[in-house]
Amino acid sequence: MKASVAICTHNRATDTVEAVQSVLAQLDLHIDFEILVIDNNSKDNTKELFHDSHWPKQVRYILESRLGLSYARNRAIREAKGEFILFLDDDALASPSWIQEVINVFELDEQIGCVGGKIDPIWEGGKPDWIPDEIIGLYTLMDFSDTVVEMKPPYFPFGANVSFRKSVFNNIAPFREDLGRVGSNLLSSEESELISRIREKYKIFYTPHGSVQHKISKSRLNKRWLMRRMYWQGISDATRYNKSSWGLFKHIARIAQAGVLILLCMNNVQKVMSQLVKISYRNGTIVGSFRNSRGLNT
Repeated sequence: MKASVAICTHNRATDTVEAVQSVLAQLDLHIDFEILVIDNNSKDNTKELFHDSHWPKQVRYILESRLGLSYARNRAIREAKGEFILFLDDDALASPSWIQEVINVFELDEQIGCVGGKIDPIWEGGKPDWIPDEIIGLYTLMDFSDTVVEMKPPYFPFGANVSFRKSVFNNIAPFREDLGRVGSNLLSSEESELISRIREKYKIFYTPHGSVQHKISKSRLNKRWLMRRMYWQGISDATRYNKSSWGLFKHIARIAQAGVLILLCMNNVQKVMSQLVKISYRNGTIVGSFRNSRGLNT
């Protein structure tokens, strides 16, 4: 089998159905592929929807009872039968040529271990004016290049549209299970941490052609969600790099600096938000560093 498409989901039954349908609608695709729906202990009707017999045999429903996105992704890696594993978020829609375009990149060079793709937004209700362009990536959006290129450090693909050559996991451990979302928390960095390790032995590429659309729900289009997202990014980075509380004074100094800049740009809502998310990030880093110092990574 050439490709395994993995869609990990938690309580997004309707969105997951739409994601699967977008994959089944691939055009001019003449390869064998499967779709793995990894149900990460959902409490909605995901199981009932995907146990229905109207789905093609290539759609496989798999329950992963351990709650956590990294558990679900690693289950997908273990279950996958394809030469390549393509991850698609449960709230994303694949473009009609997504699978073929991703495989085309892998087949350029056997040393390509990971391929990321373009991620376009579907804004529910439109993009708010107060979101600074410099932090738009926090909504899992990516437009890295107009051509197929190698992604050099410090750049990484995003998990809504990232694929791996399955053989890389023969000698590289999969996603760290102390990172990644668990239920409603926003812990992250499991993708960049894994890709950093893959990059030591393989090339990382990006394609603008194998694109997906990512739904940005109204529930995320408020300042509170953005601040919370950045706070958890701080915790994630502290956990990933095992930062200790010794850097506390540096973070306090940066928070104070951001506070001063807020006072200087009070009339510019985007600049104010840029500094507020930096403060949230530093607060999360401080909390994560103290967790590490006490041996707590949960």
